[in-house]
Amino acid sequence: MNLNSKNEAQIVIRSRYGENRPITGEYDEALAAHCKNGTFVGGRAGNSLVFKGIPFAKPPTGSLRWQAPQPVEASDGVFEAYYNGKSPIQTEWRTEMASYYPQGEDCLYLNIWLNDTDKTPDKPVMVFFHGGSYGWGGTADPLYDGKSFVSKQSDIVLVTVGYRIGLMGFVDFSSVKGGEAFPDAPNLGLLDQIEALRWIQDNIAAFGGDPGNVTVFGESAGGGSVSLLPIIPRATGLFKRVIAESGSVALTFSKKECQAFTAHLLKETKAKSMQDLMHMTEHELMLVNEKINHLNNFPQRDGRLIPLDPYLPYENGETVGVDMMIGTNSDEMNYWIGEIGGVVPYRFTIPVKFENDMKVLSHGEKKRVKLFMDGLKGHSMWRMTEFYNELMFRLPAIRQAEEHAKNGGKAYMYYWTKPSVLPLRKACHAVELAYVFGNLDETIYTGERADEELSDTVMQMWTNFARTGDPSTESLEWQPYDENSRISMIISGEPHTSRDVLQRQRKLLSPLLTRMINPSYATLDLNVPFVRKAIAGGLMVLSGVAAAAYFAVKLIDND
Repeated sequence: MNLNSKNEAQIVIRSRYGENRPITGEYDEALAAHCKNGTFVGGRAGNSLVFKGIPFAKPPTGSLRWQAPQPVEASDGVFEAYYNGKSPIQTEWRTEMASYYPQGEDCLYLNIWLNDTDKTPDKPVMVFFHGGSYGWGGTADPLYDGKSFVSKQSDIVLVTVGYRIGLMGFVDFSSVKGGEAFPDAPNLGLLDQIEALRWIQDNIAAFGGDPGNVTVFGESAGGGSVSLLPIIPRATGLFKRVIAESGSVALTFSKKECQAFTAHLLKETKAKSMQDLMHMTEHELMLVNEKINHLNNFPQRDGRLIPLDPYLPYENGETVGVDMMIGTNSDEMNYWIGEIGGVVPYRFTIPVKFENDMKVLSHGEKKRVKLFMDGLKGHSMWRMTEFYNELMFRLPAIRQAEEHAKNGGKAYMYYWTKPSVLPLRKACHAVELAYVFGNLDETIYTGERADEELSDTVMQMWTNFARTGDPSTESLEWQPYDENSRISMIISGEPHTSRDVLQRQRKLLSPLLTRMINPSYATLDLNVPFVRKAIAGGLMVLSGVAAAAYFAVKLIDND
């Protein structure tokens, strides 16, 4: 989708909305799937059958607001499956197309694509969880449309899942009066995903899928989600394989980090108790969300659902029963140049984030950072960018794969270097999505129609892994990753394998992973040397202050 304006995007996305209704008369049995919670009648798109907006849990509304998802009830009814369910509540944002789709609390729905010209029995199932910093995104985004995917990979059943995010999906109420009745609220989005996987186990056979061969995959927050699911006992047995794109267990917050969002929520709502929050209307919550969405939490390391040290289950061998493929892009952080309004605010932003994070490091750790920075070329802005490429994305993925492999788990690592053509983006966060789904006309991250040959290769790798646990293709052997071989697939114009990519950077910065440095920006302190020097020199313009205060958030809209 190549749209010229925010308004055009809104019109196009919203025009796709409709409400699925019960069917009381005749229907086409060839388009129907008989599930435990009803018969769902989909539509046809080329050689694909498409089922949209199938409920996998009860609507999390009314007394179920901020509660763990409840299983859907059995039904012998017949229902349309023509339209996406609503997007979860979020602020509209130009790079999140699903944010322009109608939103609501009632958002726990999934979509299914299959190629009915392929009569392969018991097809492998691939379940996608979208990204969006755990505060944006949804299945209505055209980037995640599965038609091209199942057209080219005809023996795959593809599922995309909606889950609660931001204000409704990741909020800690432990400090709020009555909050003890909402113990699952810090990680509801993950529990939604688990409930969707349970529904898939019970019903995917009706679509020709094999419940014993389910691969979960996702990008960014979705990559973080599928990295966390293997360490959550209640998700055990619901999937066989994981593909984590630009996400890991490092994309989590501590309980302390989660308190800032709660404080802002109470301030904006003037609520004194959970009773006050429960009495708010959906519309009121949406208006509040517009003010605080940029401060949303990531999943909480609560010691309950997620261990305080999320790497520990990998280290202890608790994940060995799951095959894993994980990777990152070479220029992840360049994505946020566009998100915060361009290179000028980015230049003010990243030193503030960097100096905040340096405060918590020991003398020895700071020495490692200095050695790392001194070994890079270019402006300090770009050297800091590479620091975060490593510490927030690549190195956590490496550690996750390394620990998984140490205990006998099978792990594959990739490093994406095929760039976007958009100015300054390079191989940025999310650039691979159009390639993975085969939606080459969705140029929001690539900048122009993606390389179809590379897209075909990538789709083959991803689906081969889902079929067999080995992403190798006929022309490309991809060996597993471990701490000895350190083999990565370099996904470029000409994919190839390489051993121990950026070894020096890995050795210097890996010890810092225990600090769990992440994109937590709600409590950024502007009292750092960079800001003080800039103010003293009269160089800190208003846009720079704003950008520094809201690192990596979706506030500045140039449209």
